[in-house]
Amino acid sequence: MLDKFKNLKIVKKLNDSISPKLRWLNYANTNIDKSSAEYLEMVSGVDTRINSDERRLEAMVREQLKEEFPNIEKSKSYELLVDAVMHNIKKKQLQAEDSLDIE
Repeated sequence: MLDKFKNLKIVKKLNDSISPKLRWLNYANTNIDKSSAEYLEMVSGVDTRINSDERRLEAMVREQLKEEFPNIEKSKSYELLVDAVMHNIKKKQLQAEDSLDIE
C-alpha cells in the first residue's frame, strides 16, 4: 500500500526532512562507540568509505611524488603540490562521469 505513495513529492520531502532526525534518535539512545565509522555513517548519512578511498589515493600520490622527486616532502610547496594533484584527479573523474551521463 505504501509503495504506491513513495514517488509523491510530499512523501519524498518528508522522508528527506525526517530521515536525519530519525537516524539521530535511533543512535542517540543506544550505547555504542560514538567515534566508530558505523555511528558516524548512520547519524550523518555520509559514507565513510569514500573518505578512506580518498585518503588511500592521497597516500599513493604522496608516495609517487617522493619516488619521482627525492626530498620533495621537505619543500615548502609540497602540500600545495599534493593538493593540486588530488584536485586534478578529482576533476578528471568528474569530467569522465559527466561524459558518461550525457551519452
